[in-house]
Amino acid sequence: MKNSVLKTLIFSVFFVFAIQFGFTQSTLQLQANPELEVSGTSSLHDWEMLSDQASGKMIAETASGKLKSIESLEVIMPSESIESGKRGMDKKAYEALKTKKHKSITFKLNNANKSGDTWILDGTFKIAGVTKNVKIKAEETSDEGTYGLKGAYEFKLTDYDITPPRAMLGTIKTGDEVKISYDVKFK
Repeated sequence: MKNSVLKTLIFSVFFVFAIQFGFTQSTLQLQANPELEVSGTSSLHDWEMLSDQASGKMIAETASGKLKSIESLEVIMPSESIESGKRGMDKKAYEALKTKKHKSITFKLNNANKSGDTWILDGTFKIAGVTKNVKIKAEETSDEGTYGLKGAYEFKLTDYDITPPRAMLGTIKTGDEVKISYDVKFK
């Protein structure tokens, strides 16, 4: 009997605390048309490839229209959804990313810490079949029931065993350093 009274007391305290501070844990879905961009340099010019296709979800604790904690987060972008508007460049990029075998680029959260409106997302990025541990800084852009994260991840293609693409018999060379910029919203 003492155990049931203790359990009831603990549950009641937790329930009152949750109501008093307005915390709710929710499963949030990635909203349509995320802003995703991969950019870099080449021996000819800077370049960018855009995508507005991804899926994902976040389990988070929210209060007063802001994220209070993030328990889990996963974003999956189809590898061939990024496009430059130039068929030849897209083809070279897809070959480099080995998209026939690796259909998606994935970020999966391990841990998240917040300071002000800035999050440090500690997780894994899987690109071209290679998974790396990463720490990414993200700015929270939550507004009116939509919870947003915006930022960038810079890396070297060779870190993911990707040979930087070349064109025109090797006279045009892609730089090894690239950046993935993102602006994603969950609801």
